[in-house]
Amino acid sequence: MALSSEILTPDEIAEITGCGRRSDQIQWLTDNAWTFHKTKAGNPIVGRLYARLKLTGINPATMATMGKWVPDFSSIR
Repeated sequence: MALSSEILTPDEIAEITGCGRRSDQIQWLTDNAWTFHKTKAGNPIVGRLYARLKLTGINPATMATMGKWVPDFSSIR
């Protein structure tokens, strides 16, 4: 399935928040601890991958604090 965009569409944000008005969407995103940005016009922008993680119950912030994975090259000669 090809993604049309890396950010959610305005309709998708309205569906997730249950709100049609921009100010209500922003309030819902804030109240539910969603990370988002705003366009110059003030519309909320939510990343598609972020939304998928949040909707499955994974806190994206905890993924960033997990130990960094480092490859083990010790057996390569």
